Order: sequence, then C-alpha cells, then structure tokens
Amino acid sequence: MAKRRSPLTAEEKRKLNKDNLRKLGGIFQYLMPFKGTFIAGMFCLLVSSLTLLAFPYIASKLIDAATGNGTWLLTGVNQIALALFGVLFLQAIFSFLRVYLFAQVSERSMANVRQSLYSKFMELPMAFYDSRRIGELISRITSDVALLQDTFSITLAEFFRQTVTLVVGIFIIFFFTSKLAVFMLATFPVLVILAMLFGNFIRKLSKQTQDELANSNIIVEETLQSISIVKAFTSEVYETGRYRQSQARVVEIALKAATYRGGFISFVIFALFGGIVGVIWYGATLVQSGDMSIGDLVSFVLYTTFIGGSIAGLGDLYGQLQKAIGASERVLEITGMPGEQNGEQNREKAGKLQLNGEIEFRNINFFYPTRVDVPVLHDLNLQIRSGEKVALVGHSGAGKSTIVQLLMRFYNWQEGQIMVDGQDIRNYPLTSYRQHIGIVPQEVILFGGTIAENISYGRAGASAEEIKEAARKANALQFIEQFPEGLNTLVGERGVKLSGGQRQRIAIARAILRNPKILILDEATSSLDAESESLVQEALDQLMQGRTTIIIAHRLATIRKVDRIYVIGGGQVAESGSHEELLQNEHGTYSNLVRLQLQDD
Repeated sequence: MAKRRSPLTAEEKRKLNKDNLRKLGGIFQYLMPFKGTFIAGMFCLLVSSLTLLAFPYIASKLIDAATGNGTWLLTGVNQIALALFGVLFLQAIFSFLRVYLFAQVSERSMANVRQSLYSKFMELPMAFYDSRRIGELISRITSDVALLQDTFSITLAEFFRQTVTLVVGIFIIFFFTSKLAVFMLATFPVLVILAMLFGNFIRKLSKQTQDELANSNIIVEETLQSISIVKAFTSEVYETGRYRQSQARVVEIALKAATYRGGFISFVIFALFGGIVGVIWYGATLVQSGDMSIGDLVSFVLYTTFIGGSIAGLGDLYGQLQKAIGASERVLEITGMPGEQNGEQNREKAGKLQLNGEIEFRNINFFYPTRVDVPVLHDLNLQIRSGEKVALVGHSGAGKSTIVQLLMRFYNWQEGQIMVDGQDIRNYPLTSYRQHIGIVPQEVILFGGTIAENISYGRAGASAEEIKEAARKANALQFIEQFPEGLNTLVGERGVKLSGGQRQRIAIARAILRNPKILILDEATSSLDAESESLVQEALDQLMQGRTTIIIAHRLATIRKVDRIYVIGGGQVAESGSHEELLQNEHGTYSNLVRLQLQDD
C-alpha cells in the first residue's frame, strides 16, 4: 500500500508560496526592458479602478439630492449627473490606456520569451533531445507562453484591479457606514477562505489539463511528421483512436475543474446576493430609524456588490496565476539549462580556425546519457591522416554512427581524447569547429523552402553563382533546370516533392558549398536505384577530393577504393586495413561480412 503523504506544515506552505512567487518572478526579467510602459500601465489601472470606485459614492449623492437631503459639494441633480458622466469618461480613458500599455508590454516581452526559448533550443546538446519529445517542446513555446501572455496582459491587471477594489471598497464602507460594514463582514472571512481552498484545488486540475494537452500535441506532432508511415501501415484508425482517448482525458479533467469552479461561483453568487438581501433588510431598518439616508444605503449596496464581485473573481484569478506559475516553471526550466558553447561568440572566431583534418581517437569510452547502463564504445583507438579516405564498417549497433557523432561533438565522451590536428577538439570553438565538417546523411532532411535555400544552408551568404556551381558539381543542375522555377523550386515539407536521388544530390551540393575539411558520408547511396547511385557516386568522388573523408557503409562494394577500412565490433576497432588485406583473414569479421553480402546478392 502506498504511504499517504502527510499534509504540509505552515512553514512548508510559506516556503512553497515563496518558491512559486520566485518562479513567476523569474519571468519578470523579460519585462524589465519595458518597465516604464509597465509602470505607466499600472498607474492607469490604479486610476481607472479608483475612479470607478467613486461612482457609488457620487450616485448616492444623486439620490440624496433627489429626495431633498443633499448636503454635498454639488447639490443639483443635473450637476451630480454630469459629475457621474465625468467619472465614467475618465474611467473609460484610463481603461483604454491600461489595456493598450499592457498589450505593448505583454506582446513584446513574450516575443522575447519565445526568442529566448528558441535560442536555447538551438544551443541545447543532442542529449537533451534524446530525452524529450518534439511535441512537448512545441507546447512549451506555444501553450505555456500563450498562458503567460494572458497573465501579463489580462490576469495580472485584473488581479490588481480586484485587489484594489476589495481593499479600497472595504475602507470606504467602514468609513461611511460602519454599522452595515460590521454586519456584512460576517460573511467575508468564509468567502476568502473558500476562495483560497478552491483556488488551490482548481490549480491542480488545471495543471493536469495542461499536461494532457501537451500529450495530445505530441501525438499530433508525431503523426503529422510521419504521415507516410501512418498511411503505409494503415494506422489512421489507430492514431485517431489514440488522439480521441487523449482528448477524452483532457475533457474529463477540464470538466471536473469546470464543475468545481462552477460550484464555487454558484455558491459565491448565492452567498453574495443572500448577503445583499440581509444588508438591505438591515439598512432599511436603519433608514427607518433615521440613522442612515437612502443614498448611503444605495452606496453601501453598490460597494458591497463591487466587493463581492472582487472576492468571487479573486478565487478564479488566483487559479489562473497558479497556472501561470506552472507555465513559468516549465519555461525557466529550459532557459536555465546549460547549453553548448555560445554560437555568437564562436561565429566571431569563425574563419580564424584552420584545420588540416588529421583525426585521432585515443582510448575513447562512451555511453549515451539516456542509457548509462549500455556502453557503446570501449577503449576505442583509431587514426585518420589528413586527406585520407576511411570507411567504418560493422554490424548494426556496433558504434559506427556514434564515432561520427562524437567527432561532431554532439555528445561528450566519458573517457579518452579525440584529437584533430593534434588538439583536443573540446579546445576548439564549437561553431567554427563544426563549420569545417560537412555531412551527407542517409536520410536527407530538407527544409520546406526552395532548392537554392536548401543548398545555401551549407554556407550562409553564398552568391547565386556559387549555389549554381555547387549544384553543377553535385550532378544536380540537370534535373533542377528541368523545373520551371529552377533553383527557386519549392521542395515541399522535408523535401517530399523530390525523389530520393534528387534529395541526395542537393545534400551533396550543400556539402560542396560548405567546402569542409572533414567530410562524413553516412550511407549516402544505400537507398538509391542504379542510375541515381551512379550519378550520386560520381558527385561524391568529386566531393571527396582533397578532404579527410569518413564513410559509413553497409554495402561493402562502395568502399573498396578507400585508403583504409576500420571494422568496428564490441565498441572497439576489431580489424583495420585495406579491402585486400582484410580479405586475407578468412576468419575475420570483414571477410564474414563480405561473404554474407555475396550470398544475399
């Protein structure tokens, strides 16, 4: 049986509230550049709230003047009515300014939050993305930031306005009608306590709703990104059912929260108007005895209505602020994570770093941060001379792709050194170091822009002539010129409008334009037909000239002409040598792999 959690002590609650305020306060750093506008908005909010609170008092004097009991500065009915219109006009002006100024602050500050989040996404290491789902991260930059925006543009202002109404309203009724105020105060503590209790409970349900919405977003993100797989495996009904179940959980929790919120509001309304009935009855007896004028009674009823409305609203607003605290916590959790080296600082050094491409792995031990109990590389040692063409072969899961990922510094290894040109690669500025590495992956990922934009992704700022020349060298210009728009042809989402061979040649053009010193080819021709493979291989041969090249390949026929082959097995280099040298060892891993592929052929 699970152990029941003991209730929080008063000290623990104070610490929790303080921690929540600190979390929400962390978001205020994004408001600091607009603090002048924010203060002006708060001033307009205060003025509009105070002017609205003057309305019941002046209205009471209008009634007293009509009954012949006017003793105020303005005694005429017309004069007091004009004063009421003046108050309403002033309140309207400052309300407009308040809304406009808070919109200025919230829109610009939340744009900064989104920019900060996106920048952090770009800086975070690959290990972060191994443990997070894309839909969850999109939810952080959309749903959570939208919730914070509502908080700073609406909720916070309303919370402040209701608080001012509550505090100033209570002061006014105690100052002018103390007898009725004491009578009304009997219901006040009960409403406040209930508002706090319901606010805490509704906050928990709202957080659960947000979490379930994030899960729903993950389902949508994954299925839309892999829609071809969904359709190929006829999983439309399954995915629709999965999303329907997720939405059912969202609706269930949201309705539960709405039920409790509705019950609370109904209770408050009943208690509020019940209190008003009692106050009117008691006030009527005071008017009858001559202890109070009719105007004072009307004024008191209006102030009581304002105060009751504030109490009812504060409970819901408190729940909204608690939701904002949860959103700010999730946002700050990401923005506070340590990232890779700062790209802007490294970009300043880009161009100063010159590499020859001599690579050495020394006693490398590595496991992935998400799978610490599964060692991938164990005392790995290998050397690649500058300009040498090297192939990495081995069974799936042997560690070939891991070697490349470590070379690109996607992950940090636990032991050993990776040297480039005699220096530990961790000593190089990260951005400028990676600018000397080009990669042609097996699964080419293109962005949904034009062909020219995808090729120029290899080197920002490349001219149209340089892009065209890179496409020509990659044997891509011929098929590009067949499109009516040429290089300006849109490739579609992830390049779906192009064939596999066309996408591959664009990836090669991208690498040619980058002009890297170290080239990585990850199964670059494995999924192509014979004609496309011939064109791609011809482009690759030109691309490899004068560069240190690492080829990952399962099809061993494509690597016979390399300078050296490393056979990876058990996280180590099991064998190394040329194609002919490795074949001489009949019992070796490489010979076995060749025999297996010949049998398959």
